[in-house]
Amino acid sequence: MYERNDHDAHARSFDLAADVYDAARPGYPAEAVSWLIGDASGPVIDLGAGTGKLTSAVVQRGFEVTAVDPSPEMLRVLGERIPGVGVRLGTGESIPADDDSAGLVLSAQAWHWVDPERAVPEVARVLRPGGALGLVWNFRDESVDWVRQLGELMDTGAAYASDEVEPVVGAPFGPLDTHEVRWVQPMTVDGMLDLARSRSYFITKDADTQAAVIGSLRRLAAEHPELAGRETFELPYVTKCYRAVLAG
Repeated sequence: MYERNDHDAHARSFDLAADVYDAARPGYPAEAVSWLIGDASGPVIDLGAGTGKLTSAVVQRGFEVTAVDPSPEMLRVLGERIPGVGVRLGTGESIPADDDSAGLVLSAQAWHWVDPERAVPEVARVLRPGGALGLVWNFRDESVDWVRQLGELMDTGAAYASDEVEPVVGAPFGPLDTHEVRWVQPMTVDGMLDLARSRSYFITKDADTQAAVIGSLRRLAAEHPELAGRETFELPYVTKCYRAVLAG
């Protein structure tokens, strides 16, 4: 398990690879977005919005969205992708929004970076009574052999455990409802390499280690029987969604 200063260093590392992150990381399936929104009303705060993978999907459904992230570079890319969306520097522990100003707070691929003891009351502060908090993660389906090997090679044995455990919310929110969506992302070898380059564990490694990871991934693509000789392939994902309603 990482100490907090190492944890923060990994979170800050995304400033160094915002464009690669945007190009390589998957979005979220429509079924998952619909479930997260449910019958919630806006405005919406996308907390830890990154480059706007979820922000874009919510804006397309007609909601007013404010994107909040601690990384100026991630917000720069988001602003270029989704002109007109409000962007603000902030964190889960310090959300730049007024009390009772939102009907829905969403956090995609980001809740494991926050301190729940501070972030939960802060989210409750900005939500109206009866508002909801929605959390979502895309996980590669590592029940597939080559996908398991991909994960091992990308993380070089240092997988971050916190993004694979059930999220913590608790009072003053009600119980967490859950939903899963299985889907696939079309992928090329270059896309797979960029996926590795977008990982915080890759970004923070030295150049020799990075080169070794890329070489290993090229060998996987060239030699694994499910990938060898294919220009494109499908990377399977399981999207896990969580939603809790603020007591009111």
